[in-house]
Amino acid sequence: GHTTGPSLNNDKLYKFAYSAEVYVDRVKASLQKSAGYRFSSGVDVNLLWRNPDNDDDQLVKVMIRDVKVENVNERPAAKNIFKGKSTEKIIGKEYLEALQRPIVLELVRGKVKNFYSYQNEPGFTQNIKRGLASLFQLQLHSGDVREVDISGKCNTTYQVRQDQVTKIKALDSCEIEKQGFTSHNQILDVSTKATSATIYVLEDSFIKSIKAEENYVLLLNSRRKTGAKIVSKQRLELKSVQAGPGLIAEKQVASVIKTLDSSYTAVPLVAEPVKSKCKKCPSLSKHWQSIREHMYPEKLSKAEAARSFLSFIQNIRKATKEDILKIIRSENKELLPQVVDAVTSAQTPESLEAVLEFLDFKDTSTSALQERFLYACGFASHPSEVLLKTLTAKFKGDIANEEIRETLVIVMGALIRKLCDREGCKLPAVVEAKRLILNRLEKAKKDDNVRMYLLALKNALLPEAIPLLLKYAESEEGSISNLAATALQRYEPSFLTKEVKETMNRIYHQNRKVHEKTVRTTAAAIILSSNPSYMEVKNILLSIGELPLEMNKYMLSMIQDILHFEMPSSKTVRQVLKDMRAHNYDRFSKMGSSSAYSGYITRGPDVSSTYSLDILYSGSGILRRSNMNIHIFDRNAELHASQVVIEAQGLESIIAATPDEGEENLDSFAGMSAILFDVQLRPVTFFQGYGDLMSKMLSATGDPINVVKGLVLLTDYSQEIQLQSGPRASAEFLGGLAIDISGGMEFSLWYRESKTNIKNRVAMFIAGNTEVDSFFVKTGVETTLEIETTLDFISTVQFSQYPFLVCMQMDRVESPFRHYVTKYESLPSGRRYTARRGKAELLAGNEYPLHQENSNMCRKVFDAKSDSSSNWF
Repeated sequence: GHTTGPSLNNDKLYKFAYSAEVYVDRVKASLQKSAGYRFSSGVDVNLLWRNPDNDDDQLVKVMIRDVKVENVNERPAAKNIFKGKSTEKIIGKEYLEALQRPIVLELVRGKVKNFYSYQNEPGFTQNIKRGLASLFQLQLHSGDVREVDISGKCNTTYQVRQDQVTKIKALDSCEIEKQGFTSHNQILDVSTKATSATIYVLEDSFIKSIKAEENYVLLLNSRRKTGAKIVSKQRLELKSVQAGPGLIAEKQVASVIKTLDSSYTAVPLVAEPVKSKCKKCPSLSKHWQSIREHMYPEKLSKAEAARSFLSFIQNIRKATKEDILKIIRSENKELLPQVVDAVTSAQTPESLEAVLEFLDFKDTSTSALQERFLYACGFASHPSEVLLKTLTAKFKGDIANEEIRETLVIVMGALIRKLCDREGCKLPAVVEAKRLILNRLEKAKKDDNVRMYLLALKNALLPEAIPLLLKYAESEEGSISNLAATALQRYEPSFLTKEVKETMNRIYHQNRKVHEKTVRTTAAAIILSSNPSYMEVKNILLSIGELPLEMNKYMLSMIQDILHFEMPSSKTVRQVLKDMRAHNYDRFSKMGSSSAYSGYITRGPDVSSTYSLDILYSGSGILRRSNMNIHIFDRNAELHASQVVIEAQGLESIIAATPDEGEENLDSFAGMSAILFDVQLRPVTFFQGYGDLMSKMLSATGDPINVVKGLVLLTDYSQEIQLQSGPRASAEFLGGLAIDISGGMEFSLWYRESKTNIKNRVAMFIAGNTEVDSFFVKTGVETTLEIETTLDFISTVQFSQYPFLVCMQMDRVESPFRHYVTKYESLPSGRRYTARRGKAELLAGNEYPLHQENSNMCRKVFDAKSDSSSNWF
């Protein structure tokens, strides 16, 4: 009768040669040089039983014999890890015996309906048999089907041409239990492509040969040159057909199986997760001892610190709560903050429990550590609902230090956003945290409380918070209205409704009340960056010339920057400028020192980064706000890498100058606010009030105030991959940043000069390891990238004359960059082959060209400087 699947002849033994090869390498490398191994054997197949009522239901016995394991590529004897070892020695006696125990497949219309094997067989050998069994599954008519094999339940396409069948499996559609996680931001993440194709050649209604190939490619989004590939190939070739055992005469499958071997049992065809035990792994405390010296605070701008941080996280992820606590409890004050960074970044239930058991929020003496813990939570690469729930509970409890209370709610805002970005907005913990922040903001009476909840919303970016932010931006004073406006500025333009734009226009044009320059310029920036209408742009251009001195210059500079940097609204701006009334010479020749400027730091094939720098002064030459931003973006995503804003107000009295209109009553204040990797941090105050200012000025050493110091886990990608030939592969990419940002402000009354300095020192280390783990051999490729760099930003202002001289400098020092790739093959005994190649280079330093006007001013400032040799104070 006609069958729709392959059919075996009675009383025959089909003898096949089988091989499964694995290759691991860099993406572009040729397979001839890859690391890997080849598993080969004979495979005997014969028909045991055919259903008397349906000749398309067959029981087939499959048996592996003559197993060999060897290199996938020729290696000289000295580099061959298998040299002089018998198969039994390599695989192990019990595993080899297990491999050679036969399996039985029930094939119905060519599909594996049942896979019979032994219950207590090791997962590794069972998976190799599943990989072989899955090859026997095919259908003899073209079409799409969803079917189960070793890879899970997958969308599969068959194309049949005469005696050739092609099977394409869509690996991204496979349903299989997966372990792993990805990074929060796409730019920091890894992208994967996976393909699987099998070609069957049939002869005499059964299989003559099978060739299967499966490919996985992993690429680092931020540098697509860095990545790895895994190639898995299987071949099954018919060598001979001999006379074989006869059929078993039974009515039912079950009775045939019983007759064969009563310990046979039906086992799922989908692979079972297995992991080989690490035999020589050091304990957590041993590992910590080996990296400890690289983790001192003064070493936190070195790549070695970032590398140690990553390896520590990997080990913490395998550790128990007790092991982790042992290290935390025994470490000294200098190293503890870095330990807390790593333990919190590990993000396992054990690590969270350990750090929370150690930190007591009722105790002010550990405030610095509490803050490090909270920021590490804010930067979490894949935060869990449990983490947010835990922090919300802490917030409702007793917290001794008010600043920690603020930081806690600000970080809750960041976690709400990350969980919402991953479809988690409706999770109970997220709903509760959102409600808490919104309700408490509505009820808040004290400015400090209002500020703290606004900062939380600046991180959470909830669409439902927009009406509240509008209310605070328009009806409150000074710093609160400014904070609400900068929070609105962080939303995607698509959220900025007609109502938002109307409010921003009222604030900028002061239709209802007088607003401070800082809020008005933020309102203008929001209007101009969210698809402004012709009239909105025209009204802003018409206002230039009627604004307070320095604000005129600032707005003019903002418009010029939009044109020079070709921002989205530049078309509309050009259109309006054609209308001559807005473009009269007087309006656009304003004096002043304020400015806004954007430029590229790097432009690459995958990722580019930009800086923008804007500075607003008061009419008397005192800094009101300097704002330095770095954005990183690729084709589909953007990351606000950093923002450092220095704000000052009410400082005119120091130089006996007149405050600007509407700013007569502002209290003396200077402070700094930072965003790091999309997370708004708690702002730092340099001084508050005139008395505080004078005492700090008189004792001013110009020592920078540390803004951010610590270790941040940026890239955090881990995936398990089930290969269709049986082994498990894993891909892990971790990227860590050791960061040290400091900023300071100095005054010299004598020279009527002020200086702001922001130093960004960072070291980045990325490590990728892609590994195939068969219980008897591991093979993989490791990639590391490291770079250390410093970005200095200095602005010097001389206010002895008007317009005062302002010189801004932005420099990057020359930066060492190192890149290594290591391929390896290793046996559990410790015998190992490695091939390493790499390069180290110095990337040249760079002075970033700010606008021409700035370059001219710098010349004047430095000429004036060389006349007077005396120092500050």
